[in-house]
Amino acid sequence: MWTCPKCGRTFKKQEQSHYCGKAPETVDEYIMAQSEDVQQYLKEIRETLRMALQEAEERISWSMPAYWNKHTIIQFAGFKKHAGLYPGPEAVQRFSERLKEYKTSKGAIQLPYNRPVPVELISDIARWCFEKENRTLSKTCKRR
Repeated sequence: MWTCPKCGRTFKKQEQSHYCGKAPETVDEYIMAQSEDVQQYLKEIRETLRMALQEAEERISWSMPAYWNKHTIIQFAGFKKHAGLYPGPEAVQRFSERLKEYKTSKGAIQLPYNRPVPVELISDIARWCFEKENRTLSKTCKRR
Protein backbone atom coordinates (compact mmCIF):
# COMPACT_ATOMS: atom_id res chain seq x y z
CA MET A 1 0.00 0.00 0.00
CA TRP A 2 1.11 3.55 -0.74
CA THR A 3 -0.25 6.78 0.72
CA CYS A 4 0.03 9.99 -1.28
CA PRO A 5 1.95 12.54 0.80
CA LYS A 6 -0.05 15.43 -0.73
CA CYS A 7 -3.67 14.28 -0.32
CA GLY A 8 -3.43 11.31 2.05
CA ARG A 9 -5.29 8.87 -0.22
CA THR A 10 -4.14 5.26 -0.08
CA PHE A 11 -3.50 3.09 -3.15
CA LYS A 12 -2.39 -0.48 -3.85
CA LYS A 13 0.27 0.61 -6.37
CA GLN A 14 3.36 2.54 -5.29
CA GLU A 15 3.34 6.11 -6.74
CA GLN A 16 -0.18 5.56 -8.16
CA SER A 17 -1.12 8.34 -10.57
CA HIS A 18 -4.19 10.21 -9.35
CA TYR A 19 -5.67 13.66 -8.95
CA CYS A 20 -4.91 15.25 -5.59
CA GLY A 21 -7.16 17.78 -3.97
CA LYS A 22 -10.33 19.37 -5.24
CA ALA A 23 -11.48 18.00 -8.58
CA PRO A 24 -11.05 20.45 -11.47
CA GLU A 25 -14.17 22.26 -12.62
CA THR A 26 -12.96 23.10 -16.14
CA VAL A 27 -10.68 21.57 -18.73
CA ASP A 28 -8.40 24.61 -18.42
CA GLU A 29 -8.08 23.93 -14.68
CA TYR A 30 -7.35 20.26 -15.37
CA ILE A 31 -4.59 21.00 -17.87
CA MET A 32 -3.00 23.73 -15.74
CA ALA A 33 -2.81 21.33 -12.78
CA GLN A 34 -0.54 19.02 -14.81
CA SER A 35 3.24 19.38 -14.97
CA GLU A 36 4.47 21.99 -17.45
CA ASP A 37 6.01 19.42 -19.79
CA VAL A 38 2.65 17.61 -20.08
CA GLN A 39 0.44 20.68 -20.55
CA GLN A 40 1.31 21.30 -24.22
CA TYR A 41 0.64 17.65 -25.15
CA LEU A 42 -2.78 17.77 -23.45
CA LYS A 43 -3.57 21.10 -25.14
CA GLU A 44 -2.89 19.47 -28.53
CA ILE A 45 -5.21 16.56 -27.71
CA ARG A 46 -7.85 19.03 -26.52
CA GLU A 47 -7.63 21.10 -29.71
CA THR A 48 -7.80 17.96 -31.85
CA LEU A 49 -10.96 16.82 -30.05
CA ARG A 50 -12.52 20.29 -30.23
CA MET A 51 -12.02 20.36 -33.99
CA ALA A 52 -13.31 16.81 -34.49
CA LEU A 53 -16.31 17.21 -32.17
CA GLN A 54 -17.45 20.77 -32.75
CA GLU A 55 -21.02 19.91 -31.76
CA ALA A 56 -19.95 18.36 -28.45
CA GLU A 57 -19.87 20.05 -25.07
CA GLU A 58 -16.56 20.06 -23.25
CA ARG A 59 -16.85 19.19 -19.56
CA ILE A 60 -15.17 17.46 -16.65
CA SER A 61 -16.42 13.95 -15.90
CA TRP A 62 -14.78 11.62 -13.39
CA SER A 63 -12.20 14.39 -12.78
CA MET A 64 -10.96 14.33 -16.39
CA PRO A 65 -11.78 16.20 -19.63
CA ALA A 66 -14.72 14.73 -21.52
CA TYR A 67 -16.68 15.53 -24.67
CA TRP A 68 -20.41 15.08 -24.39
CA ASN A 69 -23.48 15.21 -26.63
CA LYS A 70 -26.38 13.31 -25.04
CA HIS A 71 -23.70 10.88 -23.81
CA THR A 72 -19.98 10.86 -23.10
CA ILE A 73 -18.21 10.52 -26.44
CA ILE A 74 -14.55 10.40 -25.38
CA GLN A 75 -12.31 11.42 -22.48
CA PHE A 76 -8.61 12.05 -21.97
CA ALA A 77 -6.24 12.39 -19.04
CA GLY A 78 -2.62 13.14 -18.27
CA PHE A 79 -0.31 10.71 -16.48
CA LYS A 80 3.39 10.61 -15.66
CA LYS A 81 4.65 9.12 -18.97
CA HIS A 82 1.61 9.19 -21.27
CA ALA A 83 -1.77 10.70 -21.97
CA GLY A 84 -4.72 8.36 -21.75
CA LEU A 85 -7.45 8.50 -24.39
CA TYR A 86 -10.72 6.79 -23.44
CA PRO A 87 -12.98 6.12 -26.43
CA GLY A 88 -14.39 2.82 -25.09
CA PRO A 89 -13.78 -0.82 -25.99
CA GLU A 90 -15.60 -0.81 -29.34
CA ALA A 91 -13.44 2.03 -30.66
CA VAL A 92 -10.21 0.36 -29.51
CA GLN A 93 -11.31 -2.81 -31.30
CA ARG A 94 -12.46 -0.93 -34.43
CA PHE A 95 -9.14 0.94 -34.75
CA SER A 96 -6.92 -1.94 -33.60
CA GLU A 97 -4.90 -2.00 -36.85
CA ARG A 98 -4.00 1.68 -36.51
CA LEU A 99 -3.32 1.30 -32.78
CA LYS A 100 -0.69 -1.44 -33.02
CA GLU A 101 2.13 0.95 -32.09
CA TYR A 102 0.34 2.07 -28.90
CA LYS A 103 -0.35 0.31 -25.64
CA THR A 104 -4.10 -0.31 -25.32
CA SER A 105 -6.45 -1.95 -22.88
CA LYS A 106 -10.15 -2.71 -23.05
CA GLY A 107 -11.30 0.89 -23.61
CA ALA A 108 -8.12 2.95 -23.32
CA ILE A 109 -5.18 4.06 -25.45
CA GLN A 110 -1.84 5.24 -24.04
CA LEU A 111 -0.22 8.05 -26.01
CA PRO A 112 3.40 8.42 -24.86
CA TYR A 113 4.66 11.96 -24.43
CA ASN A 114 7.88 11.17 -26.29
CA ARG A 115 5.94 10.78 -29.55
CA PRO A 116 3.95 13.42 -31.48
CA VAL A 117 0.23 13.68 -30.83
CA PRO A 118 -1.45 11.43 -33.45
CA VAL A 119 -3.90 14.14 -34.54
CA GLU A 120 -5.47 12.31 -37.47
CA LEU A 121 -5.94 9.10 -35.49
CA ILE A 122 -7.52 10.91 -32.52
CA SER A 123 -9.83 12.84 -34.88
CA ASP A 124 -10.93 9.67 -36.67
CA ILE A 125 -11.59 7.83 -33.40
CA ALA A 126 -13.52 10.77 -31.92
CA ARG A 127 -15.71 11.21 -35.01
CA TRP A 128 -16.34 7.44 -35.17
CA CYS A 129 -17.40 7.42 -31.50
CA PHE A 130 -19.72 10.37 -32.06
CA GLU A 131 -21.32 8.86 -35.17
CA LYS A 132 -21.62 5.39 -33.61
CA GLU A 133 -23.43 6.71 -30.54
CA ASN A 134 -25.75 8.87 -32.63
CA ARG A 135 -26.67 5.86 -34.79
CA THR A 136 -27.32 3.85 -31.61
CA LEU A 137 -29.45 6.60 -30.09
CA SER A 138 -31.38 7.01 -33.35
CA LYS A 139 -32.18 3.28 -33.48
CA THR A 140 -33.29 3.31 -29.84
CA CYS A 141 -35.60 6.27 -30.45
CA LYS A 142 -37.14 4.58 -33.53
CA ARG A 143 -37.96 1.44 -31.51
CA ARG A 144 -39.99 3.35 -28.94
